[in-house]
Amino acid sequence: MKIGDRVCVKNSVVVYHHPENRSQAVEIKGMEGEIVAIVHEWHGRPVSANWPVLVQFDKKFRAHFKEDEVEVIAAEV
Repeated sequence: MKIGDRVCVKNSVVVYHHPENRSQAVEIKGMEGEIVAIVHEWHGRPVSANWPVLVQFDKKFRAHFKEDEVEVIAAEV
């Protein structure tokens, strides 16, 4: 898994920050997006993020995931 890969959410994940349904529970299982970052450091310091994979779904919506919550559907070459 690397930046630029297309991924699909494979587990049941509920978010409350979806721009079209703010403060309401939204199930995003099956949504597809692109990995835009994998968090290993913050301001030059190493971190152990709980949800290190940042996925951009559309212009206004992105979310962090564990590596086992998403699966690669198209790898960036």
